[in-house]
Amino acid sequence: MRFATRWGLSALGVFFLFGGWEALGRLGLVSTTLLPLPSTLPDAWMQEVRGGWWLAAVQNSLSHYLAGVAIGSVLGIVLGLLCGAAPVFEALQAWVARILRPIPGLAWIPFAIVWFGITPAAATFVIAISVFWINYFTAWSAVQAVSKDLLEVACAFGHGSFLGRMRKVILPACVPAILGGVRTGLGQGWMAVVAAELFGVPGVGARMMQAASLLATEIVVVYMLTMALLYGVTDVLTLALRRRLLGWQP
Repeated sequence: MRFATRWGLSALGVFFLFGGWEALGRLGLVSTTLLPLPSTLPDAWMQEVRGGWWLAAVQNSLSHYLAGVAIGSVLGIVLGLLCGAAPVFEALQAWVARILRPIPGLAWIPFAIVWFGITPAAATFVIAISVFWINYFTAWSAVQAVSKDLLEVACAFGHGSFLGRMRKVILPACVPAILGGVRTGLGQGWMAVVAAELFGVPGVGARMMQAASLLATEIVVVYMLTMALLYGVTDVLTLALRRRLLGWQP
């Protein structure tokens, strides 16, 4: 599908989403108190921008979002690669992963508060945990999928050491899957932002909770769309990086 056609269809889908939403409110099928009309959002958005709350919330959230995603992604990828490539290490941590993986990031909030206090570091911790497991299992699965024939060829050409196999075969073969995991983690990170800010850390999520307590639903939607916009930017940048790194693929 051509680039212009793809973007045209995407714009049409967004138009139908907001057009249908507006129609539901105008026809009285949905209470505009509970779900504000899209036509009221630009004014609410501009009020937040003029008041300085929007920029402050975005800057605060981005600071611990980027840190959390970076920490969780790097640790998840490194440990996933090690576990996939080293059977002894995988056996050592197999049940550790099974015990910790089902625990959601939200459940770690009490420990985040105890360990870090009500600070951006606590929010970073929660976001990092939410992102970690996605990248860990993506990297681990990618290593498991590497052809054994390729590893045997690497050994035949003198790259039989752990580092040699990792550098010459495993990493190049796993890069596409790892980048896919990073992309998924970017979205998961934004989902974790609201939970990470529930206990009072300044940011987009905290501002949403303040607005919700005052039934200012249009402000809540403004920050929901803000997170969608920020995710869209990070996703586009990730796709551009992926195309650049994987330009050798057909």
